[in-house]
Amino acid sequence: MFLVNHKFILDEDGQLTLDNPITTDRNSRVEVIVLIREEVEVDESDTPLEVIKEDFRQAWGEAMSGQTIPAAEIWDGIEDV
Repeated sequence: MFLVNHKFILDEDGQLTLDNPITTDRNSRVEVIVLIREEVEVDESDTPLEVIKEDFRQAWGEAMSGQTIPAAEIWDGIEDV
């Protein structure tokens, strides 16, 4: 047995249609494993990508210029927020 990774379309009737034929030197019965992507819900409260990028740029700039704090102090005062 060997693996063939191939794309196909799954229609509304549940039938598979290959994008391109699988070429092999023999006729044989095959085993098919279907991986279907789950729909991802978009959380409107998520931070926009541009905001995340800007926050990262700021943090990177601070780190590169030595504006850091010791790891032991990271959570100091967190309960006050």
